[in-house]
Amino acid sequence: MKIDKNQLLRFTTAGSVDDGKSTLIGRLLYDSKSIFEDQLESVENTSRKKGQEGVDLALFTDGLKDEREQGITIDVAYRYFTTPKRKFIIADTPGHIQYTRNMVTGASTANAAVILIDARHGVTEQTKRHSFIASLLQIPHIIVCINKMDLVDFQEEVYEDIITQFEEFSSKLLLTDIRFIPISALLGDNVVNRSANMEWYKGSPLLYELENIHISSDINKVDARFAVQTVLRPQNEEFKDYRGYVGRIASGIYRIGDEIAALPSGFTSKIKSIHLADKEINEAFAPMSVAMTLEDDIDISRGDMLVKTNNQPETIQEFDVMLCWLNNEAAKPRAKYTLMHTTNEQRAIIKEVTYKIDINTYNRITEDTNLTMNDIARIKIRTSKPIMLDAYRENRNTGSLILIDEQTKETVAAGMIV
Repeated sequence: MKIDKNQLLRFTTAGSVDDGKSTLIGRLLYDSKSIFEDQLESVENTSRKKGQEGVDLALFTDGLKDEREQGITIDVAYRYFTTPKRKFIIADTPGHIQYTRNMVTGASTANAAVILIDARHGVTEQTKRHSFIASLLQIPHIIVCINKMDLVDFQEEVYEDIITQFEEFSSKLLLTDIRFIPISALLGDNVVNRSANMEWYKGSPLLYELENIHISSDINKVDARFAVQTVLRPQNEEFKDYRGYVGRIASGIYRIGDEIAALPSGFTSKIKSIHLADKEINEAFAPMSVAMTLEDDIDISRGDMLVKTNNQPETIQEFDVMLCWLNNEAAKPRAKYTLMHTTNEQRAIIKEVTYKIDINTYNRITEDTNLTMNDIARIKIRTSKPIMLDAYRENRNTGSLILIDEQTKETVAAGMIV
């Protein structure tokens, strides 16, 4: 299969504390020669000051001085690198359990997830947590790297045992493509180059997998969804009758003459024109940002959605969501939140917590419905006005939402509509 050299792969890294994520990313950057000379010199100097003989690979990903001094990586660090075959964006998420919310952030746009497992410890709670989130977000490719194989004498039996552990619990998840690679990020085995210490492994090193993995578009090409961001009414004599609806196409294709419905009102019309910047075009598709005009004068405002008359989303006020609670403060019963969905902003309440997920067993917890940080739960939301929804599995853009605390303005939760 021919790979487009301009194709961009977004992947996230995840694992428990000290599984070696920063070292792995540093190794990828270092061995693929994706480090700028001044950055390499800075890291070499810092490594020497720390009394290390070689280069501390983890320093390539610890961008903040405070993080280095504390010896931990926090938040989500985005790294960019390019090889002759492909461009990459890495979302490096922290391994501490209190930062599970960061994995949700980093993985939300990922094409693939690299999950690290320490060969000495095998599958842990964090492995299960990160795998569940990858499944929930429907990341199409999972690469499980069994790291620190050098500390278990590169034994094939250890590698095979961890594969068995992972497959045992992941069989309950919706993971379609799982690949396993034994590596030593510190020594470079099977990261960019094949390992001479594990000749029993017949697969490819990590970089080869990343360069050749198939990237499928996560844009729904069937269901036309255009969320109106603003209404354009130029104060210009030449365009005094112009009324354009501006926004970004979330999914599908729009053509001049298409019959459309404006939701939530339900009024119908036909597309009169489509403009991309100052150019008129005959058709537009996701993720283009365009201005459309209609043949009829309909009352449409920000947050409304233009869809095909024969293919409409649900327009409802009460619906179920799989939610990850991101805030330090627990959810307040019946508290009002601001719900953000496409360009639609609504007041909403959590009407009911149906169940929470036990990350260790994947069992449903119904007796404890108190939402605290990092909890993943199925909830029922009610909004003040109808909104236009698709299930997340069918349309990522119109199937996701966030909740914002009305007092603090903090984002408290991210959800996927079920």
